[in-house]
Amino acid sequence: MKLATRQQSAGIALAVVMIAIFVLTMLVAAFAYTMKVETKLAQNADSETELLWLGRSGVDYCRWILAQSEACPGSQPYDSLDQVWAGGGGGPCSSNSPLMDVQKTVTLGRGSFTWQMEDLERKFNINTANEDVMRQAFHLIGLDPGEAEGVTSCILDWIDRDNNQHIGGKESDFYEGLLPPYYAKNRAIDDLSELLLVDGVTPDMYWGGVATNHLPASFQRELQRGRMVDMPVFPVGLHDLFTPLSGGRININTASATQLQMVPGIDEITAGNIVGMRQGGHEGIGPSPAGSPIFPRVEDLLAQAGMNPQQATFSARFLEKRSLTFKATITAQIGNYTRTFVAILGRDRGGSRNVAILSFYWTQPGEE
Repeated sequence: MKLATRQQSAGIALAVVMIAIFVLTMLVAAFAYTMKVETKLAQNADSETELLWLGRSGVDYCRWILAQSEACPGSQPYDSLDQVWAGGGGGPCSSNSPLMDVQKTVTLGRGSFTWQMEDLERKFNINTANEDVMRQAFHLIGLDPGEAEGVTSCILDWIDRDNNQHIGGKESDFYEGLLPPYYAKNRAIDDLSELLLVDGVTPDMYWGGVATNHLPASFQRELQRGRMVDMPVFPVGLHDLFTPLSGGRININTASATQLQMVPGIDEITAGNIVGMRQGGHEGIGPSPAGSPIFPRVEDLLAQAGMNPQQATFSARFLEKRSLTFKATITAQIGNYTRTFVAILGRDRGGSRNVAILSFYWTQPGEE
């Protein structure tokens, strides 16, 4: 009897030991997993910090490129797509200058960054657009004229400083009735994506032919619910034609044929002639490698593109050959981690090499 009791006690003790070992094993495993997670989070935090500094370094690299480009205005008194900042070879401005050593991907520490720049003067400043300019934009987008009138009024109501509605427009009393409610801005647009808050502006209309690559945010889907219809995929979007930040005039050397048609008086044929002349060596108003005539004035190039002197003088008021505002997109990478940063850079009109950072933020790929 005593032997059976001892065997039972030993069995209970063994069970207790096994349970204790199991519990300790689970605790050790949980601790190891927690430490792994904490280590991963610490590594991610370090990577985020390094990615941020890589992004800032990329922005400073772009500022340096723009400053160096400004160092030789005598040989290239214009900004064009063949220059280093736009990804071109640089022409005479890069010869025997630091621009010869510019790299698209720069290795720094244990990471790297890749940069890309475009000038914002290739687009029309939406804060100076009137009804005629807006109608032309929607004509280029391919929106039905009847619908375009209402959307134009809504955009103008969003920008103007009063609460007086244009015909077919919307003011704050309309937006306050939405879910979520908000006010009409009644101020200049700071970020072009504000247009997605304006009644009638759809993601397709905003992004154009790349609409499917830009999924609307949850609040945009909520606002558009019940108002979305089967919209065509437009060849271009408001995003391609407008900018809220620029010197106010379009750079004739960098604007596409479609963007050039935003200029009053320039039709499709004239815009095509201008782009063709640029591709033939002029680069707008610059010296031609082939020895073609130099166009010292915008009016001269417009006349060469087929406009009469009166038309050329009128349209030249909306054009220039220099760019003051640039969008720099920096892709920073450390191992498998990447982050995309965007900076808006501005330089002085008087030929100064000072390049200021107007804004700096990070974004998801495809949203910049």
